[in-house]
Parts: sequence; structure tokens; C-alpha cells
Amino acid sequence: MRAWVLHETGPIAAMPPVLASREVPDPRPGPGQVRLKVSACAVCRTDLHVVEGELDQSRQKRPLIPGHQIVGTVDALGDDVRGGLSIGDRVGIAWLHSTCGRCSYCTSGRENLCERAEFTGWTVDGGYAEYALGDGRFMYRLPDVYEDVQVAPLLCAGIIGYRCLRKCVPEGQSWKGLRLGIYGFGAAGHIAIQIARFRGAEVHVCTRDRKRHQRLAEELGAAWVGGATEPPPPPVKLDAAIIFAPAGEIVPAALRALDRGGRLVCGGIHMSPIPELAYRDLYWERSIESVANNTREDGRAFLEEAAKAGVRTSVQEYPLSEADQALRDLKHDAVKGAAVLVVDRQRT
Repeated sequence: MRAWVLHETGPIAAMPPVLASREVPDPRPGPGQVRLKVSACAVCRTDLHVVEGELDQSRQKRPLIPGHQIVGTVDALGDDVRGGLSIGDRVGIAWLHSTCGRCSYCTSGRENLCERAEFTGWTVDGGYAEYALGDGRFMYRLPDVYEDVQVAPLLCAGIIGYRCLRKCVPEGQSWKGLRLGIYGFGAAGHIAIQIARFRGAEVHVCTRDRKRHQRLAEELGAAWVGGATEPPPPPVKLDAAIIFAPAGEIVPAALRALDRGGRLVCGGIHMSPIPELAYRDLYWERSIESVANNTREDGRAFLEEAAKAGVRTSVQEYPLSEADQALRDLKHDAVKGAAVLVVDRQRT
């Protein structure tokens, strides 16, 4: 099969390139594994962090096929597959590839924190390829209302955004009239705003890109759109905010935009250093929390609500042969919404 292979990390624009298209053997499913014939794989900023070496290198598989928002059809089954899957089923593989199922985190509903978890496109091979392997227990059945290219970004950008939204509001509290700030408006932001508005929130978007991201935020019903660290106009104070941009310098500005008791959620797996904070910006019971990975329950609940809410993804398609270009465009904010790799069906 054709796949993009990473041998050593480095800048995506490096010469010679760190990510190269290669012909590699088709993967064979082992016990509990399912093989997908890949039709689409969305491109995530985490993929860029993986390629450029910004995540824990001691955990990273080498050589590695990146990609963790994979859509395809079941092509082959290993022994003892769990999940009730059959040949021909359309399913998705997401970031959380598998967990141990036995540790205190897994047995207390916090499998996203499992210390022995495996992650698609980081510790195991992912979906920048014609075929990909997944654990049958961790695959998602996909809503029929979505085509493959449209549903692919939901498998990470959507799921992680959903978990961020869960952290913004205490369980049981109404979203109606809540003032939510979104900092950074790429793949995750443009999905999260649709869920938040479906729930009744008023959404304010802060993003540096005026040509694509600010325009998209306006199209999706943002109450206000401004620069990356620009506060919403007075008298607006935010009840909660999510930072999707991997920029630590946004944290102090986002805290200052919060009302008393406001929650700030950092939704990225990697962020540049956070500057020194003035305690007055944190005072009045404002809080900062990170989001790490997701649980399967997050994914199932999100896909169900996304279908009900009529969430639509703005996608920019690239053939699998241009995965490197998609990552370069993502790095330079040249993608409106989400980049998605499409496998040439003539080859498969």
C-alpha cells in the first residue's frame, strides 16, 4: 500500500523532507484488530506536532505513519474482535487507539488518562495510508447523515472540542445565554461553535486569521469576532472560554476576558510556554484546566449530538499524495476549517 512514513522528526518544510510517501506492506490484523480500507483521513494540528517532534519522543513509534481521524470500511478482521463489527461496515478510528482497561483511571471512567494507552498516529501507525489497523473496541460507528470527507474531522477536532465544552459548564447547568469565548478557529473551533450555539450559547471568537477564520466564524453565527488576544467589547465578560490555538501567550488575555467564576479550558495537546500570570487575572475564582485525550463515551455522545445539531464541517480536500502540503498549509493557517486527505479510490 501507499503510505506517508515519518522516520525522524523535524520541520515539515525541511529538506530533505522528514515525511515521505512510500510503498509499504499492507498491515495484517492481529488479535482484536480490524483493518480498514481508508477512504478519508482528516489532518489535525496534533499530526503537525508529531511530525515536528513537539510531543514526547520516548513514546513515539518509529518509523511511523501519522494520522488519527480515519474513515473507512472494514476490510479484514483478526481473531477475537470485539465491538460487533463485520466486513463492509463503515467506521472511524480516532486518537485514543486503546487502553489497558484495568488501571484506576480506566475503571473510574477516566480512560483518557490511562498511563498505558496507545494513540493512533503517534504510538501506533495511523491513517495517512491506504489501509489502517484499529482496535475493534475503540472504533466508532458513524452517523449515516455524513459523507466520509465530512465526518473525518469530527473524529478528533469534534470529539476534543466536545470534551472541552463539557469542562466549560458544571454538569446540569443550562447553556442558554452562556457567553463562551473560542480562541483559535480552525478545525476544532468551527465544530465547537455549532454545538455551543445549538445549546443556546452566545459565542465570541478570537482568532488572528482575518481572511479565512474570522469570516468562517461570522458565517457560523459568532456574536462577535476579533483578534487573537482582543477582548470582546464591553460590557461583555465571558462565562467560559476555550483555547484551541497552541499559543501560551493567549492564556493571560483569555483570563482577563472571563467574568468572576469563569472557566478557561486549554484544548490542545501541546502549547507554547504560558507567560507569568498576574494573580488579579486569576482571582475571583477563575480557573484554568487542560483537556487530555478523550473517552469513548465522549466520542459516542458527541457523534450523536452532532447529528442532532446538524453540525457541518468546512473541509479543504487534498489527495493522499499531498499530505505534506496539507500539513504545511495547516502550519501557516492556510486552511479554512479542516484539511482532509482523500484516498484515490482507483488505487484501492
